[in-house]
Amino acid sequence: MSDIILHHYPFSTFSEKVRIALGMKRLAWKSVEIAGLPPRPLLTPLTGGYRRAPVLQIGADIFCDTNVILPALERLHPAPTFYPAGSEGVAQGLGFAWERQAWIPTIGVLVHFIGEHIPPEFIKDRKEGYLGIDISKAAMAPQFDQHVQFLRAQFAWVRQALSTRSFLFGNAPSAADLALWQTVYLLRKNCPPDVDALLGLAPLAPWYDRISAFGHGTSTPMSAEEAFAAAKAAEPVRVVHLEPNGDPGGLKAGTRVTVTPDDNARVPVTGTLVAANDREVVIHHRDTQAGDLHLHFPRLGFDVVAA
Repeated sequence: MSDIILHHYPFSTFSEKVRIALGMKRLAWKSVEIAGLPPRPLLTPLTGGYRRAPVLQIGADIFCDTNVILPALERLHPAPTFYPAGSEGVAQGLGFAWERQAWIPTIGVLVHFIGEHIPPEFIKDRKEGYLGIDISKAAMAPQFDQHVQFLRAQFAWVRQALSTRSFLFGNAPSAADLALWQTVYLLRKNCPPDVDALLGLAPLAPWYDRISAFGHGTSTPMSAEEAFAAAKAAEPVRVVHLEPNGDPGGLKAGTRVTVTPDDNARVPVTGTLVAANDREVVIHHRDTQAGDLHLHFPRLGFDVVAA
């Protein structure tokens, strides 16, 4: 089996979600640090233009979005599981809903505390090429009270859910725990301690610490050049976990398609449909330098249409 390679940057909270997931499964992996914003000249050819982080690479198979990365790790390394006690559907749905709804309010609180330290070029990129909104401290200030109210209400049910158990589904952590944890991680890592009182996070500290204790597994630095060479030297693995003609929209294997995030960073990735179902889509993409690649995307949160 090829090495697990994670393309990520240190202050990316979604990257931290995957780093903790690798730690939870006690995996060894290669670490390729990328810039927090484009250009990423050796990663972009591997993703067909997809620009969000993190990206997981296994040989010539490229996994885009944490909601396809975790299921891929689960298939390859089933224990310990991300989905205890038959929780897979609920854990995936809850994690997706949380990340989609909590992301902007979380940024709003974050920039209230540290907005003056965010580089102008990062704010410009997020406004023009990524989120489509201005995340500067001044621009987000008018919504601060609403963002606090939203997050307090969300964390209220989390506190209640965790009042009688160690994790959301009982005594074992799940993918949903990791999705919620990465939001708390972003706030607690970067904001002053009084953010706990502001959002009602203090009762969640034991749960937060239990997940933090998983660490990041065993990582070894890898250069972008080495990762690119690994993809170029490999062949995509035959897809056996999806039906070639299982696309819920009726698209057939061999159809030229585009896959585009439906919320932000809406850069379409073009390729030939390999296999799909209502949870994942795999396309073949050929790069002039990297060669043949399989790009994997979650179906939820992405538009898949004939090119």
